[in-house]
Amino acid sequence: MSAKLDPVALSGAKAKGKRPWFLKDPDVERVMNITLALMQEVAVLRERMDTVERLLERDGKVTRASIEAFTPTKEEAAERGAWTQEYIARVLRILQQDREAIERGEEASSEDVAEEFARTT
Repeated sequence: MSAKLDPVALSGAKAKGKRPWFLKDPDVERVMNITLALMQEVAVLRERMDTVERLLERDGKVTRASIEAFTPTKEEAAERGAWTQEYIARVLRILQQDREAIERGEEASSEDVAEEFARTT
């Protein structure tokens, strides 16, 4: 008999080895990681809501089974993909703007980036 998996315990599991830090300030990186995790959850909720709306338009009813069995058409998948790309671009626009500034030779310091990030969150 196999043991049941506990998703809550698994969500808090720590990877082996030392955690790599990519930003100068670990607190800023923690906030960034939380933001990205929430972005992922919102994207999943948006996709699920899109499924519900499409099922209601097609069939006039929705069940959990029909949601789980739903497979978008190529066009629907493309619409979802476009929404996801636009969503990511909107949320992370500050990072894109900083990248563009660097490319123009207007490199911002890591402190400037952290301050701007703090102002937008």
